[in-house]
Amino acid sequence: MTTSAGPLAQTLRAHVSTWPDPASSAAVVGPVDGAATGVVASAGDLDVDRRWASVTKLLSALTVLVLVHDGEADLDEPLPQETAPPGATLSHLLDHTTGLDFEAGGPGTWRVRAQPGQRRIYSNTGIEVAAAHVERLTGAPFAELLRELVAAPLGMARTRLEGSAAHGLVAPAGDLALLAGELLAPRALPAAVVDLLRTPSRPGLVGVLPGFGRQQHNDWGLGAEVRADKSPHWTSPDNHPATFGHFGQSGTSLWVDRARSLALVTASSEPFGEWATTAWPALSTAVLEARGA
Repeated sequence: MTTSAGPLAQTLRAHVSTWPDPASSAAVVGPVDGAATGVVASAGDLDVDRRWASVTKLLSALTVLVLVHDGEADLDEPLPQETAPPGATLSHLLDHTTGLDFEAGGPGTWRVRAQPGQRRIYSNTGIEVAAAHVERLTGAPFAELLRELVAAPLGMARTRLEGSAAHGLVAPAGDLALLAGELLAPRALPAAVVDLLRTPSRPGLVGVLPGFGRQQHNDWGLGAEVRADKSPHWTSPDNHPATFGHFGQSGTSLWVDRARSLALVTASSEPFGEWATTAWPALSTAVLEARGA
């Protein structure tokens, strides 16, 4: 298999070459060699370490969900009030319905904008609280848990968490392509864990999608954003409504469209901005068209 040649790779290069960062890269992931998944086309260097900003939340959520699957954490038990807002559970933290503000302070100084379960309010703090909770349960640093429970089983040898569980991931795009392949067709992680990540949790809640404004149905799974009928959006209008993933302020993104058996990873050092709101959907549409999806 050659990932740097062919019409799909040419499509990737044609789009990525127009982005503000000349070192941007992209990879399309899909079925190869029968049931396996892998990179079917790429553009740019997939081996350069990058900061993935909020794409980190995908791996952090998976780490928490593996612990839930193993019986070491409970999704729906209210967390101690000294560590989280009253009534908040792990599921509230992972699907951004805790009511916590984006950067919401800490115990005793929480900035809470709604009661748990009532609104979708995207929050870095919520993910950090979830990570701190499982650290207390296991007695292990969250970075170590992420590496042992998710990165290592997926072969993401260069992936590491530096700092925040909400935005501290450092990894090459090639490692994130491994994650995309796993989310497309789970082999190393329990399918039930990935299903929790991607299945809408408390669907139909109104909320603001950062960078794209208020959405009538701002659906999320327990860690991943679900496309639903959002408009505008960072994926293509042609992506299936069940498409899920995340993008980051660092100019990176990852989506998975199981209905089309495709995933797309993009990496850039150019911070998220107006360029991405048009470039990402355009590339997504071009990839779907090139694959006949």
